[in-house]
Parts: sequence; structure tokens; C-alpha cells
Amino acid sequence: MDEILKYFPNLTAIQKEQFAKLDFLYHDWNAKINVISRKDIDELYTKHVLHSLGIAKIIKFEPGTFVLDVGTGGGFPGIPLAILFPETRFYLIDVIAKKIKWFRMLPMLWNSKM
Repeated sequence: MDEILKYFPNLTAIQKEQFAKLDFLYHDWNAKINVISRKDIDELYTKHVLHSLGIAKIIKFEPGTFVLDVGTGGGFPGIPLAILFPETRFYLIDVIAKKIKWFRMLPMLWNSKM
């Protein structure tokens, strides 16, 4: 999480909370259905989240923009970018249904206590 704040220091409190929750969510779901490579799970923030957010250093999505993440796999780059750009609509598509299933629950989990 510190690496994200190093490169994106102006995150809102809500964004910080959402990024912090990703660690629990990915570890929990990865144990159930192998969302991302098990060898990468301990480096989630540097190998996946921060890597995905690198796009934001080049492209700023305008509010109301629609973005399609085709072949999203474990939700990268779509989920981190959706947190960073909450006014942008991200659509994540993948042919592996079990990977889509887990992040359909994310909107409900943002409001839960973890």
C-alpha cells in the first residue's frame, strides 16, 4: 500500500480504504478460486495494482467515460483503475466465468467492515 501512496499521494480516504481492502479480498478469493498466480499474491500491490495504475500516469479518464477491459483475468487493470477513477464506468470482460464471479461481489464488499 505504501508503494501506491508513493506514486499517488492525492488519493481520497475512500480510495485509500478501497485499495487497502484489495489485499484481503485477493488473498481470500485467491485461496478459493486462484484469481491470480499464487506465486504473485504476496506482491499484489507491486506486481498487479501499481502496474495497473501506471496507465493513469499516461491517460486521465474523464468522468462519464466508458472503458472496456477485455480479457481482464483477475481484474487488472480494471479494478485498480475503477478505484482511481470512480466517475468512469469500467466494464471487465473475461471468458473464464469463475474469475468474473469474484469481482462481481466487489461493490457489496466496499461497504462491509473488514
